[in-house]
This record gives sequence, structure tokens and C-alpha cells, in this order.
Amino acid sequence: MIFYKTDEEIELIRESCLLVCKALTEVAKVIRPGINGMEIDTLAEQVIRDHNAVPAFKGYRGFPGTLCVSPNESVVHGIPSKDQVFKDGDIVSVDCGVLLNGFHGDSAYTFALGEVEEEIMELLRVTNTSLYKAIEAAEVGRRLGDISFAVQEYTEKTHNYSIVRELVGHGIGRELHEAPEVPNYGKRGRGIKLKEGLVIAIEPMVNLGRREVRTAQDGWTVFAKDRKPSAHYEHSIAIRKDGADILSDHNMIAEAIESNPNVNKVALKSLVTQ
Repeated sequence: MIFYKTDEEIELIRESCLLVCKALTEVAKVIRPGINGMEIDTLAEQVIRDHNAVPAFKGYRGFPGTLCVSPNESVVHGIPSKDQVFKDGDIVSVDCGVLLNGFHGDSAYTFALGEVEEEIMELLRVTNTSLYKAIEAAEVGRRLGDISFAVQEYTEKTHNYSIVRELVGHGIGRELHEAPEVPNYGKRGRGIKLKEGLVIAIEPMVNLGRREVRTAQDGWTVFAKDRKPSAHYEHSIAIRKDGADILSDHNMIAEAIESNPNVNKVALKSLVTQ
């Protein structure tokens, strides 16, 4: 069942999403070669709890972390650990969720550390741009498939990357994952009609190589079967009469990256960060 949100509920979801981005901003300030996944996870949890909120991922279906930390070929759901020591040339997807005042927020950003190969930088640029193309398609009266098609058309048809099929975006609100599912592939004009008050998390997950994925022995980490890099960006948005309302704020993260000499500035300058 789809739950359409009131203006008041959307503002509460926005507060949660902005707190997610505050946590990711603190990560953006410190992430670097030599730091590990557990260190950034501890930092993010502290930020969230300091704002009287709860890390939405921690304990969700048994997941042990505040963040999903997924380097390189890891697509999503990477468990943060001390063994995840980042190195120069890595890309690291960091996904975060928050529960505040009864409503959830969810957003993700992929960081490029140091000297990242141009082929991989282009993957990041395309993936992030596809997110905004999907958001442009999120208009009242259009169909859910229009959002899905926008991602697939730009990433697979235009740039010859691969969309992961097994993992999708989702509705969000009082529950972290609500209906409807939001695939990153599909046909225009298909799916539910988009109505005002629908709040969804759109999250392209795009592989440099083939689309097939596997789940690691830890039961959580999903990685590209061919071990080639994967990129992941996510915004939570509300459907409004005058277009999509982006509830999360990646500009906060981008500004923090500016002050961090260990994050690739080419990525910052070339990525869409609306």
C-alpha cells in the first residue's frame, strides 16, 4: 500500500533527510586514504545521536552498522569495519538512514579518493547525472516507469554501463522501505501514476562492467560479479504539483569536499550537485 504524505509529513521527512546529509557531510570532511569504514561509521552515528535521532540502518534486519560502506566493486550494503582501510584511487559509496520525529530520511553519495582513474570518474559523473534526470521525470501525472526509464536510458543506452536489477529505490516515510519500489530500469508510460504527496528514494546503482551481482559471505555486501567498480547516488524526493522537491541536500556534502584535500576535486567540479 502506498502512503501519500501531507505537507507537514513531508517537512518532517525533509528534517530527517537533512540530518542524513549532515552526517554524510561530516564523513566528507574526514574520509581519506588510511581511514577505515568503522571510523566513519562511528562518526556518523555520533552526529545522528547528537541530534536526538536514531540510525535507521543499525539493527535493521540485523544490519550492524549506521552506514552502508561499499568501496569499489561493492555496490551497496557493505558492512563498515576496521578491515575496510581506504586507499588512494578508491571510490567509496556511503549510504545513510535516519529516524527522527517518527519519519525516515535516506541518501547516499560516492566519494572518489585521491587519484582515481578517469574511466571510473566518468562512471561517477554519469551515475550522478542519471539521478537528476530521474528527478526531472518525477512529475505529477507521469508514470513511475518514466523515472526508471530516465536512469536506464542515460546509463545503459547513452553510456553503455550496466544497471543493477536486483536492487531498487523505494518509498519512504514512517517506514524506511515503503511501497512503491523504484527500479532503475523500465519503460516509459508504465507503472503507477505519480501523484502529489508521493515520497520516494531514487538511487541509481550502476556498474562499470556487467550488471550481474553476488552477495558476499557476510550476508549483506552486494558486489559486482566481474569485480569492476560500481557507483551509487541517492536522493529522497517528494512529488509536488510544480515538480519534484529534493528533500536531501548534496550541496552540503560538496562544500565539505572542497575543504578535504584527499577527495578528488575533479569529481566535485564535474558532478551534478543540485
